[in-house]
Formats: sequence, C-alpha cells, structure tokens
Amino acid sequence: MPTVQDTTLKYLDPVVVSRLKNMELRARMIVEGFITGMHKSPYHGFSVEFAEHRPYIAGDEPRYVDWKVYGKTDRHYVKRFEEETNLRHYVALDTSASMRYRGQAPLSKMEYGAYLAAALHYIMVKQRDATGLITFDEEIRTIMSPRSTTSWLRRLLVRLQQIVDNPAPEKRTGAADALSEIAERIARRSLVVVITDLFENIGRHEDLLKALRHLRYRGHEALVFHVLESATERTFDFPDVPMIFRDMETGEEISLQPAHIRENYKEAAQFFGDRFRRQCLEYDIDFVELNTAQSYDTALLAYLNKRKKLV
Repeated sequence: MPTVQDTTLKYLDPVVVSRLKNMELRARMIVEGFITGMHKSPYHGFSVEFAEHRPYIAGDEPRYVDWKVYGKTDRHYVKRFEEETNLRHYVALDTSASMRYRGQAPLSKMEYGAYLAAALHYIMVKQRDATGLITFDEEIRTIMSPRSTTSWLRRLLVRLQQIVDNPAPEKRTGAADALSEIAERIARRSLVVVITDLFENIGRHEDLLKALRHLRYRGHEALVFHVLESATERTFDFPDVPMIFRDMETGEEISLQPAHIRENYKEAAQFFGDRFRRQCLEYDIDFVELNTAQSYDTALLAYLNKRKKLV
C-alpha cells in the first residue's frame, strides 16, 4: 500500500507541478482580481494572539521577525501565534456527470466549481483559517479535513486539478445523501460551502433541503452556490431547430424544437430557483445563483459576507 509520502512524491512530478502552478495562479488571480476594486482587503477576520518567540530560521517570512527584540539583543527572533478563531471551512463540490456541461460558457460547471473552490481555499489559508475539501456525486468521493498550512493548500489544489483533468465516470447527482452524511461526519462547527448544479432528481429536492437543515441543526453554517450556464440552463437559449437532448447522468434522449418549450422551461426554472431560495432563507441558509459565463465576484462577495457574520 502506498504511503502518504509516496503519493505526495507521485504528484510532484514536473507535469503535475506545472498544472498545480496553473491552479494556484488562477486561484490567486481570481481573488486578487476581485479585491482590486474593493476598499478593504478580504484578508481579515482571523484573530490571533502572540504566544512566544523562537529563533529565526532561514526561509521564515521577514514580516514575522520581532524587530524590537532584534534592537535589544542583536538577534533575530520570530513571533509565534495561537489562533483564536474557531472557524473551520469545507468546500463540498459536486463532481457528478452533469457538472461537465459547458454550454456557451468558457468553462464547464466542473471547472468553474473547482477554480472557485481553489479561490476559497486560497482566501482561508491566507487568513490562517482551516479549510478542507469534500467531493461527491452519488456518494462522497473525497474528504480532506481542514488544515491551515500552505502545504495543505497545495494538496487541496492538486486534488482540484485532478478533478478538472480527469472527471469521474458518469455518476448522478446525490447531494441529499452526501450532505446528510457530511452533517454527521463533521464534528466541529464549520462553514460548509456547497457548489452544485442541483441536478438532483426532482423528487429528492425536499430530501436535499432536509439535508441542508440537518447541517444547520448540527450547528454548521451553510452557503449554497447554485452553478449553472445561464444562457442554456436558465433561459433555454438554443437554436430554433429540431434538436436531440441527452441527459448527461442517465443517457436518456429526447427530440424537440427549443422554441416550443422555451417559455415554459424558463418559468419552471425561475420557479424552482425562487422556491429553493425561499426555503433556504427560512432556515438561514444562504443561496446564491451563479452563471459560469460570468466572473466569480458574486460568489466571493457572498462568501466574504457570510464569513463576516461568523468571525
């Protein structure tokens, strides 16, 4: 059986390192691009108190050197801190087959979700808060418990890059069961950010809401990002010619002309979104609609506002 060290070395081959740099760069660009127009940086909210000094070691960040002590002793010492915040953070990312859909957007829902998750992990680690990753389709596929180190951030980014490069075989969305299990398995109070297209069987929508309420009952905060390619999935903007539509999760096919059902489809999609949002708000669960054709600003602002309430 391979050890953690073996696995780490495997993922640090030149090709993987190159891809990791791309993921890390994209996460940083998403976050920094977002804060460019803001008066305040989102890198606040963590609370730390001084614990002790230790001798400076090559590679330590100069900003943590205590220059007052240096002035008195002519020696370099680094400040060590203890975290006071009890906030822990998970991204629960839907990796089911329907998330591979791209439509008219530059990214698939899977790619969009992975890059958004990377940006959230990046923010958390920069704030020295603990962050973890859960991936699911019909069942939970990955659980990486929260940590707050840069090396952990890199492991999270490696996993996200693997998801982008090698999407899993066709699996259906099973958010209700996955979130119920997550609620039971997360012991400490956490902020759980769910990224999904909500392509749950219509008959299971109530089960999904119950699972979200279960998270709240267990003391966790929940933020749901509903990720869709809006042009086609919210407004059914397809050419008005006979087309065959294939369900990416079941393989079922249907032949129709988009113009014949567009208005009914738009009404149904709007009704579903409004209803789900209302029911989430009843239980203090934030629900945000995202369009994969647009930037990440809406998601990051909603996330930072949620954090502000908790720290």
